Amino acid sequence: MKVLITGGAGFIGSHLAERLLAQGDEVTALDNLSTGSLRNIRHLLDHPKLRFVNDDVRDDKTLHVLIEQCDLIYHLAAAVGVQLIVDQPVHTIETNIHGSEVVLGIANKFRKPVLVASTSEVYGKSEKVPFREDDDTVLGATRFSRWSYACSKAIDEFLGLAYHQQFGLPVVVARFFNTVGPRQTGQYGMVIPRFVEKALLNKPIEIYGSGNQARCFGFVGDVVGAIMKLMACKEAPGRVYNVGATQEISINALADKIIEMTRSKSTKKYLTYEEAYGRPFDDMMRRIPCLDRIRETIGYEPKTGLDEILRLVIAEKREQIAAGELK
Repeated sequence: MKVLITGGAGFIGSHLAERLLAQGDEVTALDNLSTGSLRNIRHLLDHPKLRFVNDDVRDDKTLHVLIEQCDLIYHLAAAVGVQLIVDQPVHTIETNIHGSEVVLGIANKFRKPVLVASTSEVYGKSEKVPFREDDDTVLGATRFSRWSYACSKAIDEFLGLAYHQQFGLPVVVARFFNTVGPRQTGQYGMVIPRFVEKALLNKPIEIYGSGNQARCFGFVGDVVGAIMKLMACKEAPGRVYNVGATQEISINALADKIIEMTRSKSTKKYLTYEEAYGRPFDDMMRRIPCLDRIRETIGYEPKTGLDEILRLVIAEKREQIAAGELK
């Protein structure tokens, strides 16, 4: 199988590339390295079945060639991370919407199946937990730039499902909840790597808001396995699937757990959202997926608990500190 991964040098994309190569597939990883990194795939660069293409997902000429040559597409390229979304809202909107327009338009021309990566942000400020795929969305005001990300990914979903409905293109939408594990960086606001890095360096762990917000963290290996099964399932196209875990923890409790597991001398430091992001910020208190649909479709169950995830991330960050990569 010849597989194209857009965002192939990103956190999730690199784990997916690794898994596909391990089962014998040929992989083309497209990435402009704006948030992805060659470090994520450096152990794969010499693999005879991997091709890395440094280009933008919005370049229709490049995508025309790559999609014609592949058998299926995992469209993971997107602007990600709360900090990046707040700092670069124009980049977020243009990358997410236009990138998907290019991928889906060319995929339809060559009749290539596509998995479109979406996000739990689409649910917005809804308090109806656990979130089910067909629930209504409740978005905040347009003055809060974070909702531009939710809206752009919702447009991606609409477009992917429209290609399926109108043209019969096999499109699967995977709505990722908080996905974590090794290779994730705290640079763009991702909470677990950010907390672990601070704890290992005995620096204050900065908590935005009250810390009473609760999240469910899914292991990247479980998530990758799920989307591979979705792409292999003939009944999956034309629908949206929550992908994540259901073990809920507050941000305060997460910080405490990380301090304990790293034996850190770090303290917790609370910042208002305006202090953290330099502007007003709209957040949600709970984000829990209902996994009934994906469970019924492919038998998915998250296997990796939070403690094991944290052990893996802590071990990786210790190595990076020892190598002088984190200070």
